[in-house]
Amino acid sequence: MKHFYFIFCLIVMGCQTTSQTPDEVINNYYRKGKFNGSILIAQNDKVIIDTVFGYRDLDQKVELTKETPFYIASLSKPFTAIAIFQLAEKRLLSLDDDAVKFVDDLPSYAHHITIKQLLNHTSGIRDYENRLTKKGLTNNEVIHWLQNQDGLDFKSGTKFKYSNSGYIILSLIIEKISGMSYAQFLKKNIFDPLQMHHITVYESNTVIPDKAIGYNRDKKVDDYSILTTGDGGIYATAEDLYKLDKALRTNQLLSEKSTKLLYQTPILEDGTHSEYGSGWFIEKSEGSMIAQHTGGLAGFRSLFWRDLKNGNTIIALTNQGDVFPVFDFLNDIKKTLK
Repeated sequence: MKHFYFIFCLIVMGCQTTSQTPDEVINNYYRKGKFNGSILIAQNDKVIIDTVFGYRDLDQKVELTKETPFYIASLSKPFTAIAIFQLAEKRLLSLDDDAVKFVDDLPSYAHHITIKQLLNHTSGIRDYENRLTKKGLTNNEVIHWLQNQDGLDFKSGTKFKYSNSGYIILSLIIEKISGMSYAQFLKKNIFDPLQMHHITVYESNTVIPDKAIGYNRDKKVDDYSILTTGDGGIYATAEDLYKLDKALRTNQLLSEKSTKLLYQTPILEDGTHSEYGSGWFIEKSEGSMIAQHTGGLAGFRSLFWRDLKNGNTIIALTNQGDVFPVFDFLNDIKKTLK
């Protein structure tokens, strides 16, 4: 009897299990008030979802469009890494160069950290986030803050510790070598070549038409207000980010060799591989390599997940980030792509 009861349970459970489509998952999150924003999903290199839900301005009830730029926070880091690799391909720098070669006002304790270590967060440079909070915060103010710190968090190259400060230093390196602002360099070398029409690096005098306004869980304005670049600073649409995805898959911005190096993770002091390459968290799963990054600041959250083998991409941008369970959403969407 126990055997037959077990089989019966399996049959019932099987009948109750239904696979959802991406549309159904997304609509479920929206109906429950967990998502207000833009979503793009590609499967086998073909876009299957490209849509928006909700408002860019909740107070005035102005609806989102596919052309609405969202602040993407740390999703700016892949752009910074690509820019550094572009300079390396032109032999204007080596990834093994000490950062102080280009940013001479780094504190003495940071004189031997390399560009590569900044890229993969193994430099030990202290992260300013949650320690230095100020409206209108700039890169130079972060450098000044670093000058008043007592040292690195650990010996460079030995451990992984995520540091926004490191990517600010990379932004300054880009500016020093190119003679352009970070915004100008990205526009000339990434945005314009890929015909990204709604992407912008936010600067003090920047006006971004029809951008999304950030809100907190209580639907009160919680908008982006700092001016650092390299670690963040970019507004973009889901379609802009998908253009980046396609460009990296087809080596439009970098050589095939450099593109592979973006996804290469360093070996740490304990003999393990870090989970971060250059601008991307890297995961090897079911015979494929996943490159992904998230971003979050003020009322914004962003997700960029890329299956490099199977041509699957998940992009989600929201201006009410406190209510959006990013990784639950990612896992639910991934199940629909199998």
